[in-house]
Amino acid sequence: MQAICAWKLLLLLSLFSVNSSTHALKILGLFPHPALSHFQFFQPLMRRLAETGHNVDVVSPFRYIHPPTGYKDYALPSANLNDKIGFDMFEKVAMPHLMPFTEFFILHGYGKAACNTTLNSAALAQILRHPTGYYDVIVLEQFNTDCMMGVAHQLQSPVVAMSSCALMPWHYERMGAPIIPSYMPALFLGESQHMHFAGRLGNWLTTHALNWLYGWYSVPAADALLRQRFGAGLPSTGELVKNTSLMLVNQHYSLSGAKPLPPNVIEVGGLHVSQAKPLHDALQQLLDKAKHGVIIISWGSQLRANTLSDAKREGLLRALARLPQQIIWKWENVTLAEQPPNVHIMKWLPQRDLLAHPNVRLFFTHGGLMGVTEAVASGVPILGMPVYGDQHLNVAALVERGMAVRLDFERLREQTAFEALSQALDAKYKRQAQKIAAAYNERPQLALETALWWVQHVAETRGAPLLQSGAVRLNRFVYYSLDVYVALACALLLFLAIATEIWRRCCKRKQPVEKPKRS
Repeated sequence: MQAICAWKLLLLLSLFSVNSSTHALKILGLFPHPALSHFQFFQPLMRRLAETGHNVDVVSPFRYIHPPTGYKDYALPSANLNDKIGFDMFEKVAMPHLMPFTEFFILHGYGKAACNTTLNSAALAQILRHPTGYYDVIVLEQFNTDCMMGVAHQLQSPVVAMSSCALMPWHYERMGAPIIPSYMPALFLGESQHMHFAGRLGNWLTTHALNWLYGWYSVPAADALLRQRFGAGLPSTGELVKNTSLMLVNQHYSLSGAKPLPPNVIEVGGLHVSQAKPLHDALQQLLDKAKHGVIIISWGSQLRANTLSDAKREGLLRALARLPQQIIWKWENVTLAEQPPNVHIMKWLPQRDLLAHPNVRLFFTHGGLMGVTEAVASGVPILGMPVYGDQHLNVAALVERGMAVRLDFERLREQTAFEALSQALDAKYKRQAQKIAAAYNERPQLALETALWWVQHVAETRGAPLLQSGAVRLNRFVYYSLDVYVALACALLLFLAIATEIWRRCCKRKQPVEKPKRS
């Protein structure tokens, strides 16, 4: 109830505090990655821009069914990753310590495919008919490819980047942000900010290796496709990304920890979290009447729950049957074999609305950031079972903050699931979740209104050049002061050489001269 009241208060304050643009801006959104969970972070901002009175063109694989006035879709060929990933892919992972690199090359492949599809699409061809400088600002995703920076270069408009997850290792340098592996965990690792030596060593190696791999593989791949489309004279995306005016990132210090970010990197975690809507009667009654509360199970829009192995599914069902709580499970099939009476299955969940109900005791999730932020905003404890991507990072951050319990996927059995569920249902996790929710929700304005203000600011200032750090234009040798260290080392070596020579000569003078012996 307190979280809902705080949300309403923030909404009122935001409506008064946001300065509307003096004229309708022309805004382009470029979101070619075919993952619905990513687009669910971008679309609320594009919709809000249109509702504010701006003209918004959106290039993506996802059509808006009932768009507001001013919002226009330019649809890409559908290649939706929704419900396309099965648990069977992760049953027996060879060399799990190399998973970050396996995932990098999977993302690299997705990035190349999305870039190629977009560059050769009718949707982009329509956009490119506009004259240079037609758009006041371009909002685009920076994730597994920087292909769209080439399109922005063609259109000659300032760029606001968005990241639906934590910053990737290759995002820091382009924004002039320091990357500090000693306490800033890489997105693909399950480390928190407090790492032991082995964790810090692995994090350092992974962070820098992924950054180098991106430069060696992803940048040349995007460059080749862009030059094939626009000609050989196009600058490399490795240089074009330095023209990014602003980055809006789906993070908040209360969830992921404080970081030294420059003023052109804005945390807008929870931008997609809207006010909870009333549930339909059957669901409302189920939650209201659950004497011991309700547990929500959802593993996102990409992982298919019905691909669990028989052993894992049956073990989990036996564990759920031992609990007094009612269970609402996102399950893709109409039926569920050996379904206990306290387990209720649904193909789709009104997840945000469910989590906002005061009788929800626990959220059993894979650790996807969209669902995690909804649970954090509602003060609901989490049982996290990360499988891939940033899920390990998200769950580790919440475990560190005391509002989550981690269950490794490979250990999913009846007893381990029952013990993890029972532990996460302890009242101390609820108390800590409420503390995190208070910090997460208490902001000067809603994250969506913050993002709205910054997009308008970048457009009206033609790129907000005063925001950009001078570090962006420095090479690594200068940025890390390696030239200074080399100069100091040379000076020290010269001093030691001179001191050694002086010492040697002094010792030689003090050495007594031997007189010749008489015969």
